[in-house]
Amino acid sequence: MSARRIDGKAFAAGLRERVGTIAADFAGKAGRKAGLAVVLVGDDPASQVYVRSKGKATVAANMNSFEHRLPTDATQEQLEGLVDTLNANPEVDGILVQLPLPAHLNEQAVVDRIAPAKDVDGLTPVSTGRLALGLDGLVPCTPLGSLMLLKDIHGDLSGMNAVVIGRSILVGKPMAQLLLAESCTVTIAHSRTKNLPELLRGADIVVAAVGRPEMVRADWLKPGATVIDVGINRLPPEPGAEKGKLVGDVAYGEASEVAGAITPVPGGVGPMTIAVLLRNTLVAAHRNENIALTDTTL
Repeated sequence: MSARRIDGKAFAAGLRERVGTIAADFAGKAGRKAGLAVVLVGDDPASQVYVRSKGKATVAANMNSFEHRLPTDATQEQLEGLVDTLNANPEVDGILVQLPLPAHLNEQAVVDRIAPAKDVDGLTPVSTGRLALGLDGLVPCTPLGSLMLLKDIHGDLSGMNAVVIGRSILVGKPMAQLLLAESCTVTIAHSRTKNLPELLRGADIVVAAVGRPEMVRADWLKPGATVIDVGINRLPPEPGAEKGKLVGDVAYGEASEVAGAITPVPGGVGPMTIAVLLRNTLVAAHRNENIALTDTTL
């Protein structure tokens, strides 16, 4: 068996195109563009790249991008004050504070400060609570993007056995909640789970988000299983190379000989994250202006 390669890059491109079309329609109805504000504290190179790419993608999708940069030594009061200002700005529909923050700042307090209606990362207590209760709300981008890929392959997920490896608030926990809402039978596993290979061999769906390079091996998988690899790990560079190879949490080469479908790393889940961020911003904009979405499947 050779697994179907799940092309997240192509799916994300289609989603971004749809978002751009609907965003243009929104601007005509609301008299303004939807707006995403991204806050970056410090000068971490990786975070700077992420913020730039998010800004470009936002503008390309017919929305306004508001970038706010604070120095590394910014105080908790300064950061929370900026979030308060963005909460009150009617031009801003979504607020994303780029994590991680410098160590002297309280991340949870900053996240808690974001207005739930503008919480496009889906991390506030209100957003996580609504997800747990099965109520409509804004959902973390990576899990929602992963669910979109799964539904694109299978359509109805009802009754499928799913194992989520990882219990983070960013991916593992919300992913499990989303799969439960699709009537899957869900098990949350993690790095300390006993007999993990045996557990995975009964799974129709495996979502790996544990942060360990190539931890999931081919003989851990049920033949024909669908594998969503959320992990992004950089291996040590080989002699003479500047950077090491990017790999996921699943040993892609061997796993693709057993799985029915699998996401590559890179090019799988990664591109979905920004696409869903744009989607969440557009959804928030429609709700903030009490305008019905023209595409109810978004």
